[in-house]
Amino acid sequence: MKTVKEVSELTGVSIRTLHYYDEIGLLHPAQITDSGYRLYDDTSLERLQLILFFRELQFPLKDIKGIIESPVFDRNKALDQQIKLLKLHKEHIENLIDLAAGIKLIGVKNLDFKAFDVKKIDEYARQAKASWGNTEAYREFEQKNKDRSIEDNNKLAADMMHYFKVFGQQRELAPESEEVQQTVKDLREFITDNFYNCTPEIFEGLASMYAGGGGLTENIDREGGEGTAQFAHDAIKYYCRKLKES
Repeated sequence: MKTVKEVSELTGVSIRTLHYYDEIGLLHPAQITDSGYRLYDDTSLERLQLILFFRELQFPLKDIKGIIESPVFDRNKALDQQIKLLKLHKEHIENLIDLAAGIKLIGVKNLDFKAFDVKKIDEYARQAKASWGNTEAYREFEQKNKDRSIEDNNKLAADMMHYFKVFGQQRELAPESEEVQQTVKDLREFITDNFYNCTPEIFEGLASMYAGGGGLTENIDREGGEGTAQFAHDAIKYYCRKLKES
């Protein structure tokens, strides 16, 4: 666990900003002590890293919250984009270093401003941002989410985790059993009713995310017990396969 001061020093995000993120429901501390100190765990820091990435893409805070909390959110996609963006920044900085070293060594011989060009970075950031905001599923989610309060979203999150609690209680059953498959169907209908049309393709993608590791898998297993995320993954995959066969 890290205090808010330690997180600020680690990330460069001001304590005031971290407090604000907590107030608007974007980043809650993992724990608040009896003395009122905010404490952040690895899951909190992972979420903060994603927030900072989307800030780099110039998304408004409300949109960032919607993207990260959407069941369609793909953590690996975000990390791949972040790596690419960082590599472009690295290339830009290395070009500036080479230019400065050359000027120091031989002086200004040619007025070459190519090293200062950031169009490649800006274009990639634009494309990455568009990839999150221009999908039909995200637009539908945005429409349904626009008038919801923080309390509404917190209740939805709790309601959704209830399904994983049920999956946890069903782990002794076979993923293809009628009872488990009914829970899968109920979960899909919940997602469609509250977020976006949960197509079989999207549902399969969500299943992979549930069992893909990281904070989401940990939260599901915390709710339903060890192995719940993998069990839900197997049950959803079976459900989607049967849909395609029918």
